[in-house]
Amino acid sequence: MKGVIFDGEQARYVDDLEVRDPGPGEVLVGIRAAGLCHSDLSVIDGTIPFPVPVVLGHEGAGVVEAVGAGVSHVVPGDHVALSTLANCGTCAECDRGRPTMCRKAIGMPGTPFRRGGAELYNFASNSAFAERTVVKAVQAVKIPKDIPLTSAALIGCGVLTGVGAVLNRARVDRGDSVVVIGAGGIGLNVLQGARIAGASVIVAVDANPDKEASARQFGATHFVDASAVPDAVKAVREILPTGADHTFECVGSTRLIRQAIDLLDRRGQAVLLGVPPATAEASFLVSAMYLDKSILGCRYGSARPQRDIALYARLYREGRLLLDELVTATYGVADFAKAAEDAHRGRVARAVLVFGE
Repeated sequence: MKGVIFDGEQARYVDDLEVRDPGPGEVLVGIRAAGLCHSDLSVIDGTIPFPVPVVLGHEGAGVVEAVGAGVSHVVPGDHVALSTLANCGTCAECDRGRPTMCRKAIGMPGTPFRRGGAELYNFASNSAFAERTVVKAVQAVKIPKDIPLTSAALIGCGVLTGVGAVLNRARVDRGDSVVVIGAGGIGLNVLQGARIAGASVIVAVDANPDKEASARQFGATHFVDASAVPDAVKAVREILPTGADHTFECVGSTRLIRQAIDLLDRRGQAVLLGVPPATAEASFLVSAMYLDKSILGCRYGSARPQRDIALYARLYREGRLLLDELVTATYGVADFAKAAEDAHRGRVARAVLVFGE
């Protein structure tokens, strides 16, 4: 079967993958569409260390083909969006409603794939860049069949992360002010999360002026072109003189993390969503934090996928959540290299790989 693998040196399209049958508590999904997220590129460039060889992809949607023993919430033929959380459901963190903190869901890749007799790891417990993949039952969330799978694919990472960071982690309230640094795939979802939450002032900051139209479409009330001003912090301060209630760093730059902190108002909180290199260190003025300011990490939008994916699917059907507009371009899986180049160059909000019916 078709897929995209990374062997530690290069990512490439192959057509001779195999995947095992689903075991107890697992689901075999025929992938129809998969978004190309920056995290996939970060594995390739080494920003995210991961064992190889690995089948890439982690933002996908498709059709259930088979289920293992004990699976009853989905059946063959159901449309599903996939999450990356292979959480156990029984530990203390899962019991508290914090599946993103489940220790059995982090750093334990399986090897359900084979190629030429060799085992391959799955990425983020998912591997959506394969024609078929096996996931834990908890990762497969049933969605209405009238949602295009090219759009539904984006729920499982970009939407969960961006919108979830606003609603679940920051808990943005009506009338709050929000600054979003980076208007890429995650940033656009933070913008629309802030809009859904009822924020009054939503400032998007990006060095690419071409992103202004999409930023405003998704919810930005103001746009700062960081390439056209000598000091982006000063430019934002002209809009929000006392600072923002919430800032979101969506790029993964320690310089921009500092900006996110410097832009906070009293009691403000900076949420870190971008992924810098694993050893990166950021600095800030400690004295600036004593007015009850906070720096928050956020994993996967602090999501509860079985709840949140269903919610976002409903908001999409009601016209309140934008999904179709996130899909800048679609590519056949064999054209992965072109999709990756376009994503790296910032030409797309989200590139989506599609698999044949």
